[in-house]
Amino acid sequence: MELSSVSYSLHTRGRILGYKRSKHSQHPNVSLIQLENVATKAETDFYLGKRVAYIYKGSKKNSNGSKVRVIWGRIARPHGNSGVVRARFTTNLPPCSFGSMVRVMMYPSRV
Repeated sequence: MELSSVSYSLHTRGRILGYKRSKHSQHPNVSLIQLENVATKAETDFYLGKRVAYIYKGSKKNSNGSKVRVIWGRIARPHGNSGVVRARFTTNLPPCSFGSMVRVMMYPSRV
């Protein structure tokens, strides 16, 4: 029996664009994320409700002895027509995260 060469991943990548904003104000409780290989509003429907992880390193070790930290969030809705989504995180993302990558987990499943 031969196994398929297709590899499955538990996450896909996204890039943090910034906060949701208007001409005069910005809303730091909502972050905009461009999903990899997603270019239309219809394609974002699969990702609604999926969990998002922003992974970064701190300067000091935590109680586990690791410098790695995670801020978790969830994709809330699409933003515009070009594959950008809005996400809410447990704590607001810091501005130094703009332009960096996030992991979009393939769970929870709505299938």
